[in-house]
Amino acid sequence: MSSVTVSAADGGSFQAYHAAPPGGGSAPGLVVIQEIFGVNQVMREISDAYAALGYHVLCPDIFWRIEPGIEITDKTQEEWNQAFDLFGKFDAEKGVSDLISTIAHLRSMTNCTGKIGTVGYCLGGKMAYLMAARSDAECSVSYYGVGLEGMLDEKSEITNPYMSHIASKDQFVPPEAQAQITTALGEHPMATLHIYDGQDHAFARHGGQHYDEAAAKLANDRTAAFFHSHLS
Repeated sequence: MSSVTVSAADGGSFQAYHAAPPGGGSAPGLVVIQEIFGVNQVMREISDAYAALGYHVLCPDIFWRIEPGIEITDKTQEEWNQAFDLFGKFDAEKGVSDLISTIAHLRSMTNCTGKIGTVGYCLGGKMAYLMAARSDAECSVSYYGVGLEGMLDEKSEITNPYMSHIASKDQFVPPEAQAQITTALGEHPMATLHIYDGQDHAFARHGGQHYDEAAAKLANDRTAAFFHSHLS
């Protein structure tokens, strides 16, 4: 696995972790969108797992405009404080632009079929929702996306399949926010919502405090089937 350089639409460039499918042959692409901890070992392992399923994967450094190469964990309070500081400084509008540039770069890569999906976690889940609304990705998946309740006016822009994994006990997405999200998207013809009862934020982050093996497997299997259906 390697890193590639992606050109930003407004100048400059950033790095993206690249994971290729077995054999490196012709395959669809996936853009994996990081949590608030940067493109760390967890995100690289997620990217590798998607590549093993048969995708060309890019996981871009969307914090590059703040500080390139951020790579922290969820293991200490100091790192959490740093992660929330980065989250507060992050410009979602520029982040969308950088992710659209990542899609374009992925489509230009040798052996990518041109069909692209996006999948994001936490902050990345929010960005995957925005990609569903604002990009030409063939499909998008959010894992416990934060802040979606403030962007529901964009739901009418979602014209390709979108899936959202929602933790019922998500400490960062309170019940009233979940109610707004499920009401707004529950009957959207392009949206599929899955609620994981009793699960907290980041239940699919392997090694995380709230990791739940059964819930993570269920969500990941649903995501794999979703991408296979819409990108094959």
